[in-house]
Amino acid sequence: MDSIVSVERHSERILALKMVLGDRLLNVFTVYAPHSGKPDEEKECFWYEVFHLVSCILIPRTEMVVFAGDMNGHIGSSNVGYVGTHGGFQYSSRYADGSRILEFADGLNLVICNTLFTKQEAMLVTCIWSGEKHS
Repeated sequence: MDSIVSVERHSERILALKMVLGDRLLNVFTVYAPHSGKPDEEKECFWYEVFHLVSCILIPRTEMVVFAGDMNGHIGSSNVGYVGTHGGFQYSSRYADGSRILEFADGLNLVICNTLFTKQEAMLVTCIWSGEKHS
C-alpha cells in the first residue's frame, strides 16, 4: 500500500476507504447489512445505497473494489444463475437475503471469493443456537 487517498463514512452501515496500491486505486467498502429481522424496505434501501455508490458515483470501472463486513445473508451452495459470481462452494440453502447479495454482486460483476474453494465443515458454520447451525 502506497497511500490512503480517502476515508468516507457514508452511513452507519457503510464506510469506504480508497488507497493507492501499486499503480492502481483500490476501494475497500466495509459494510454491515441489515439483519434478517429488519424490514425488507430497510434492506432494499441499504443495497440500493451500496450499489449506487459503486456503480453511479464513486468508482470508475478502472479501479478495484473489495467488500468486507457482514452482508447478513446466506447465499447457499448452489451457483445456478450466478456462475461468474458464485464459485459453487458454500453451505446449505439460499435465503432471500442471500439472493440480494448475489444479485448485487452479479450486477457489478463481482465475485464472492469465499465460494471459490472448499472449506472444512467446521469452518462453514459461524454459530450454533437452538441446535441449528448458521453460517
